[in-house]
Amino acid sequence: MTRNATKGSLKKWMGLALTMVMGVSLLAGCSSASDSKSTEGGASSEGKRVTLKVEIFDRGNSPSPYTITNNFISKMIQEKFGDPNNIDVQFVPVQRSEEVTKLNVLMASNSDVPDIVFVYDSSVFYRYAQQGGLADVGELINQHGPNLKKFLGEDTLKFGQVDGKQFAIPGKRAITGRYSSYIRQDWLDKLGLPVPKTTDELYTTLKAFKEKDPGQLGSKNIPMGMALAPANFETLIYSFIKPVSGDLTYGQRYELPLHEGFKDSMKFLNKLYNEGLISKDFSLDKDKTQLGKDVSNGNIGYWSEDVDAMFYGEGTMDNLHKNVKDSNVLPVDVYTNPNADNKHIKSRYGTNGMYIMIPKSSERSVEAVKYLDWMASGNNLIDIYSGVEGENYDLVDGIPVVKEDATQEAMDRLFTSGDTAIISNGKNIGDEATNEKAWILGFPTNNQEMLKQSLAIANTDTVGPIIFDKPIEAEMKYSTALKDKLDVIIVKTAMAKPADFDAVFDKEMADFMSLGGTELKKELEQAVQEMGAK
Repeated sequence: MTRNATKGSLKKWMGLALTMVMGVSLLAGCSSASDSKSTEGGASSEGKRVTLKVEIFDRGNSPSPYTITNNFISKMIQEKFGDPNNIDVQFVPVQRSEEVTKLNVLMASNSDVPDIVFVYDSSVFYRYAQQGGLADVGELINQHGPNLKKFLGEDTLKFGQVDGKQFAIPGKRAITGRYSSYIRQDWLDKLGLPVPKTTDELYTTLKAFKEKDPGQLGSKNIPMGMALAPANFETLIYSFIKPVSGDLTYGQRYELPLHEGFKDSMKFLNKLYNEGLISKDFSLDKDKTQLGKDVSNGNIGYWSEDVDAMFYGEGTMDNLHKNVKDSNVLPVDVYTNPNADNKHIKSRYGTNGMYIMIPKSSERSVEAVKYLDWMASGNNLIDIYSGVEGENYDLVDGIPVVKEDATQEAMDRLFTSGDTAIISNGKNIGDEATNEKAWILGFPTNNQEMLKQSLAIANTDTVGPIIFDKPIEAEMKYSTALKDKLDVIIVKTAMAKPADFDAVFDKEMADFMSLGGTELKKELEQAVQEMGAK
């Protein structure tokens, strides 16, 4: 606990320091020379070879002989886009778990920042835009991005606009379903238990898993898998909070504590932890590595996950079936929300994906837009996502269907596919139903039916983010500190002794409010009122 709290504290103060200096560093980095280049749309690559630097997430999963910056897809992009345009495409890795922190450092450094960067957090995007750190790409898209503009459409492009200017190119999300939950059916069968259908029934089932140990695991028995990751704690929290308006909630993860019912969710988590029903060291597992190992080894009876996470070839589900004979997993929709007519409330994605940005200091803004336009044209997205036709997939009715007999070499070539196809979060083939079909068909046949069930659960009783007409200033000011504080609240309230829960929760929430939560709550409530008055 001490180590985790210390790390959280350090990250919090680093984040606060970065936020405070951004207004100086970011703006100072935009010299008059770079202003003029951005206004002109960037330097032309005609006549000389130039370098285009593109951010890419590094998830630490590069299969040999590839690296995150030198692999099948990077070489394909260089061959098909870079060489014909006299451009060297250079990928700049950023660790996924340090996305915002690293981007803040890059943006502040000015000289080292890639020409194409991105972030999922809208408040970070708004802050960069308002501090003058981003190029206005509206006219560049009109001139150099006809395919990009058609692919995204005006509704998606609006997500990247501030004060009428196009400061980001939002990715287009193919599927909005987000999370599903799972239970070991074979454990239920051994105990003669029905599938739980409510939160209370789930608690009873978890108690039985612990006391009767159907997997005969002894000290390795984990009734409910838990990590300090959104797929795990959000599914629990959303089953307690009250939506703000209709089927909408505040859009940022760190705004969860501002919803009615949040305390009840933490109290339930505290109960699960103190009764030994969840992963003991969940606070140390932010990237779900240990959770994945425990599921694969058959140690967990119930857990939640990103809807697709377990179903990739030779992934978690395949490993579980390999490691534990007769294991049987059932997708379930268990959590019920007392603040929403006992529906199975869970969050859904907004229709936009990440915010793709071109720093104002970049001299390659034209090339950047041309690169994104190339990605939106022809079969380039399919090539990035699906690989080589006949080796990785077969095209059936316009939908790439993964080949069951694809070689390991062919499968390994796609490890960066989703993180490279930045204009498309998921495979955009047509409408959402078509996208879902295409997505499912991209998985191994033996996992497709379970993924289909998981997606149906992920699409049930969802609540989405409120999209405000203007940026929330407090989000830009306090997002870094409040993100870290949310993790602290979850960990400390979960691990508190039951008798101390109220005191610990009140103390941590008071700290949350003092770090900007009070101002954020006031501004959010005012924005909701203004939207309702229109």
